[in-house]
Amino acid sequence: MDRDQMRATVLGFLGAFAVLAVMLYVVGVDDLLTQLSRADTGLVLLVIGFTVAWLAAWAIALRTVLGVLGVELSVVKSFLVFNGAMFSNNVTPFGQAGGEPVTALLISKIADTEYEKGLAAIASVDTLNFVPSITLALVGAGYFATETTFGTRLRFATGIVVLIAVAVPGLVYVGWQHRYTLERRVVSAFTPVVQRLTGVIPGVTIPDPAAIESRIGHFFGAIERVATDREGIAVSLAASTLGWAFQMLGLWFAFEAIGASIPLSAVLFVVPMGAIAGVTPLPGGAGGIEAVLVAVLSALPGVMISPGTALAAVVIYRGAVYWVPVLIGGTVVSVVGADRLG
Repeated sequence: MDRDQMRATVLGFLGAFAVLAVMLYVVGVDDLLTQLSRADTGLVLLVIGFTVAWLAAWAIALRTVLGVLGVELSVVKSFLVFNGAMFSNNVTPFGQAGGEPVTALLISKIADTEYEKGLAAIASVDTLNFVPSITLALVGAGYFATETTFGTRLRFATGIVVLIAVAVPGLVYVGWQHRYTLERRVVSAFTPVVQRLTGVIPGVTIPDPAAIESRIGHFFGAIERVATDREGIAVSLAASTLGWAFQMLGLWFAFEAIGASIPLSAVLFVVPMGAIAGVTPLPGGAGGIEAVLVAVLSALPGVMISPGTALAAVVIYRGAVYWVPVLIGGTVVSVVGADRLG
């Protein structure tokens, strides 16, 4: 990690700590600690179990996409690679956008394949994961809309979900229809940038334009191969949906662990809203995701959850979904970095 990356990561974590500190100040540390001390240990372990199940489901999605690209990985290796991906996402600013290049390198080394295939695979999985999350969020929002009247915060949150549900597929469709033009523009834009960067790195040969165009072409070709494999997309979407379901059950049981109850329909809406906050320039969305989850949960009509109770459950839930992949993935990245990335 170079100095600029280190500085960005440190600033990201400082920002996350600042957001969490404000939340603790508003809710109260004593109230939070009291509720956490009463948490049912067995149910907390169940939340961790659902977290592992979520990671396994999304690892299957990654394994399926890699299989479409002709890269064979065992189930165990896929699980370890995906945890390495989550580790990268959780310790770099801007979540997936910051961690995908590192993840692609990890895939290329463990699977002994081209970097472009690794990048195409993780980019495809992240894109496919979007579909069930927004679908489930709309289902949850639709259910609540039939049961009660939304307040200002929830109307705003629902509006964001609807906007994303329309805008992202639209952009993907336009990009797909003009993919060859897009590829040419990417080649044109990236070639001078890559040559300029490699020119200032000691011991690195400046690649010629044809080599850069070829590698970008391989990336777009891999994306097209995944997008046209219907069976692979179906299996990946099923695994992704299952993973979202495990995450939602994890949050639901986090509330049960502290003696509070929320309807399952609530987590259909809330969990994807938290994921949207992952685009903030904070490592893994830490701080931003917690703030959004607490704000939306405490605003749900008819649920009657106080901000303190919501924060206690979110701490248990996010403690699992953030730290489990960090611990597993950090170990994977360390071992691969020592043995194969050096």
